[in-house]
Amino acid sequence: MFRDRNEAATRLADKLKAYRGQNPLVLAIPRGAVPMAKIIADKLEGDFDVVLVRKLRAPHQPELAIGSVNESGWTYKSNFAELYGANKDYIEAEKRLQMETIRQRRAQYTPIRPPLDPAGRIVIVIDDGLATGATMISALHGLRASKPAKLVCAVPVAPPDTLVKVADMADELVCLEAPEFFQAVGQFYQHFPQVDDAEVIEILKGS
Repeated sequence: MFRDRNEAATRLADKLKAYRGQNPLVLAIPRGAVPMAKIIADKLEGDFDVVLVRKLRAPHQPELAIGSVNESGWTYKSNFAELYGANKDYIEAEKRLQMETIRQRRAQYTPIRPPLDPAGRIVIVIDDGLATGATMISALHGLRASKPAKLVCAVPVAPPDTLVKVADMADELVCLEAPEFFQAVGQFYQHFPQVDDAEVIEILKGS
């Protein structure tokens, strides 16, 4: 569906063009969405930053999200977590581990400036796609507490059932493609390389 993240970002920016000139705050869920959010922020003449969340990984299946945690420590747990052996003790241990990663990333990503304040602003949260939607749910929940004027979730691709879960968390949901057959975000990109911390830091330095 998409050649790469740049094409997906350009198409998303076109869908979001009504916000151009309204100084939106475009926030990326690291790391894959960071290059995309920078493109979108530039096209919408807005500000760019990151929102830090981490998925909680299923036991023995680290690619599967059974929940997520945001920077405040608020935790989302999926309704199927127990089916994969994620009991209360496991989730608490995994949460502590992921919170430490969030702290490390904050120290890496924004050492010379504090995060931009979402209060009273149009906030657009970007990811390169949603699978379970866990990290987006935590991101939106945390940002809602900051009292933005409007909270928008914008992604290139997500399965329909995930969009239903996420829709209640945002004031507006923008999704370019919602295929019924969905295994992983990467299947919808021809070119989908990993984005590393060094690239994220360079993009943030230039913002």
